[in-house]
Amino acid sequence: MKAYLPMVAAAVALLSGIAGATYLSIQGPVSGMLYDNGTIALGSVGPGESFYVMASATTTNASGATVNIGWDTLQAVNSSLPSGWSAQASPLYENPMKLKITTAPDTPNGVYTIVIRAVNVQNYSKLGNLTINAKVNVTQNVVDFTVSPTNISVGTGQPTNIRITINNTGISDDPFYISARGLPAWNVSDQVIALHSTKGTYIYPVYVNEPGTYNFNMIVSSSTSPLIHSDFAMRMVAQASLLNDYSAVGQGVVLSPVIFQPSYSLMLLLSDIYKALTNQ
Repeated sequence: MKAYLPMVAAAVALLSGIAGATYLSIQGPVSGMLYDNGTIALGSVGPGESFYVMASATTTNASGATVNIGWDTLQAVNSSLPSGWSAQASPLYENPMKLKITTAPDTPNGVYTIVIRAVNVQNYSKLGNLTINAKVNVTQNVVDFTVSPTNISVGTGQPTNIRITINNTGISDDPFYISARGLPAWNVSDQVIALHSTKGTYIYPVYVNEPGTYNFNMIVSSSTSPLIHSDFAMRMVAQASLLNDYSAVGQGVVLSPVIFQPSYSLMLLLSDIYKALTNQ
């Protein structure tokens, strides 16, 4: 038993030292508490995309006392950045600190290590600087797209909504563009924000003014990386019919005079019942 006492004492001393050591609390895109020269995996990012590393300014000094604004800025060590990458340090005294890193558009797939430094300016709180190693996986497979429906039957001049779902599995919050290519006289692009590690559905309306069958493409693309995009083949059949006119009226197309207004809901009901019975 006595032989183990020195080992136990050393372990207790080590744990006590760690408990009172200066640390950096990472809050995004993943979370973790790291000590000097620690390593953390941040996640995946597409070539050309930007992401933020967020960390708390609060830490402890060598004696274990809490220092609320211990770290004054968070920065990347430039010599550790791969070719073509850039970094923007967090503003002084920001809490939480937000370091922005932008990858190069031509970055090959792979795992890259960036050295990040938490700085106590002029060592005012006697903390010095703390560095960590942040691993980033660069890949084009950071987003999944789905579109519904892909076959549409509408009345002429009647807008229909297409649902686009973006599942952003990466760590970038860069915007995406949604557009349609191949519809006559239609050139509308929507910009949406798909936050990292989230799944969201967005509505994109389309319509045509002339009857016919239209084959077109829905396009979803990253605003910062041309390598991250998807095209979806779409088919729209537009025709003038009493059924479509009823449906359009029920959804808000105004009839004149106003005395016809009470019939709007009935028209929509009739068109919905017919479509349900005929699977349209």
